[in-house]
Amino acid sequence: MEYEGILLGMGNPLLDISAVVDQEFLDKFDIKLDDAILAEEKHLPMYDDMASKYNVEHIAGGATQNSIRVAQWMLQIPGATSYMGSIGKDKYGEEMKKNAKQAGVNVHYYEDDSPTGTCAVCVVGSERSLVANLSAANCYKPDHLKRPENWALVEKAKYFYIAGFFLTVSPESIMLVAEHAAAKNKIFTMNLSAPFICEFFKDVQDKVFPYIDFVFGYETEARTFSKVHGWETENVEEIALKISQLPKASGTHKRITVITQGVDPVVVAEDGKVKLFPVILLPKEKLVDTNGAGDAFAGGFLSQLVQEKPIEECVRAGNYAANVIIQRSGCTYPEKPDFK
Repeated sequence: MEYEGILLGMGNPLLDISAVVDQEFLDKFDIKLDDAILAEEKHLPMYDDMASKYNVEHIAGGATQNSIRVAQWMLQIPGATSYMGSIGKDKYGEEMKKNAKQAGVNVHYYEDDSPTGTCAVCVVGSERSLVANLSAANCYKPDHLKRPENWALVEKAKYFYIAGFFLTVSPESIMLVAEHAAAKNKIFTMNLSAPFICEFFKDVQDKVFPYIDFVFGYETEARTFSKVHGWETENVEEIALKISQLPKASGTHKRITVITQGVDPVVVAEDGKVKLFPVILLPKEKLVDTNGAGDAFAGGFLSQLVQEKPIEECVRAGNYAANVIIQRSGCTYPEKPDFK
């Protein structure tokens, strides 16, 4: 099988500015643990505040880019993955390019005049909270996607992955790729990504939903999705099933829903049935932080999906990748995977 460029991701490339902070810091900037939000006016001073008070690490991130990097790492096939998004012409942008190259991902960034987007990763205990200042990442336009050298990546790919966060930036670009995937019988996958996406971007999310063949998400997003759709159930298995049964644009592929629940089993809904897959339990003392765990799960899953492995194997790879990532700071990994 030809793997070059088989998986394409599109999203918001962000430089993670990660630090272990305290509850006082969270309170000061009105941040909840285990959440992911876009920075408002009141959050803007926190980036400097973090840098002056805490020991800050810079790690190339952004949800989709994390997943694509992890898939690339799991595949160990040079150039199997590609990625598009918008960065700034600055030192953070340069860092991003260098990092992507090292990871072996074929990146085609749009370079904007605004600064490269950043994401404050506030770690307390082993939990994390994300506050993203999109900046340049917010400037991605379909014009970049339509350039022949970039559209060629779309033509080449057989699988697509986009985090829900990109719905806030370029729904038009997402629809172009989604419609292409449906027309060419390719596999289009997305992540619910955050409760605020399901709540405040419901209309654009609903518009793209018929095209999604695999829906990834975490239990809190699944419950929010259920709430905004008036389903009146908090039961993750029931919600996963309902999501899988929402209308599809093309009948070629059924929809499969994959919902992670932290230490509880992964819920997979397909063909009107639900299966549960236990995760790899980790002793507390080995847990560094959960930043990137969901992204890593999706990346691990996709690395097997593009090889047409059964769902069980995809979930096993997702759990393996998430388990590696939570033992390290941010979405980073050792040189080679140890996945058999």
